[in-house]
Amino acid sequence: MSDVLIMVAPNGARRTRADHPALPLTTADLAATAAACHRAGAGAIHVHIRDAGGRHVLDAGLYRETVAAIRAEAGEDLVIQITSEAVGRYTPAEQQALILALAPAAVSIAVREMFADGEPVAFFAWMRERAIAVQHILYDIADVRWLADLRRRGVIPDETPRLLYVLGRYAAGEESDPDDLEPFLAAAEEEGLSAMPWSVCAFGRGETASLAAALRRGGHVRVGFENSLWHEDGRIAADNAERSAAIADVARRLGRVPVDGAAARAILGVTRT
Repeated sequence: MSDVLIMVAPNGARRTRADHPALPLTTADLAATAAACHRAGAGAIHVHIRDAGGRHVLDAGLYRETVAAIRAEAGEDLVIQITSEAVGRYTPAEQQALILALAPAAVSIAVREMFADGEPVAFFAWMRERAIAVQHILYDIADVRWLADLRRRGVIPDETPRLLYVLGRYAAGEESDPDDLEPFLAAAEEEGLSAMPWSVCAFGRGETASLAAALRRGGHVRVGFENSLWHEDGRIAADNAERSAAIADVARRLGRVPVDGAAARAILGVTRT
């Protein structure tokens, strides 16, 4: 039996209630969803926030409000990770400004977004000084090699970077396949990243099978309506808690123990709340 972190990504930046009526959009929605998913086996939550019109925003004030509400509803043992995703709206400078304003305990950063127009060396040094736990989002093996190069050159001064492999985002119909994982693992091995803590998220109806493949290989997983609405048998899930519980059951059947609290923080490299 080995520990596994199940992170829930309950809404993402693009889906609306037209996609699913239980998609959490408001601060109250996210707080209630976080607590329910925590009870269902999730040890962390990946948070996108929306404005009053339902659009993805990088708003420091709204993030502070949402993080406080989640903490009050879900307790201290659920790790909260914010996103810096651009979604075609925000520049690297604007993404950095959000993180500079919040100094969050944990954040996800896409290599191909943050390094789109330069190498913000001072910004990454600042994050390290403030013990901000970064999970690096990698969409393909080119991103893996890019991250490895940045780390070798000291642009990313993280001795143990946390990695998230994204399966199916740019596949036909945004459908993932368990075989999508192997090129990531091979590239990580070649680039000296295979010992780093890694997670997988997977788009579409292949989510459960793809996450099971990651669990078998010793990885951690991210599940939720950001990436998929479907159970393995093709049914649409009632809500994010139902998906979290389903993946927690898969993990246990494969000999993995879902964790939260200190164990979850250690997996993500989080040293503060």
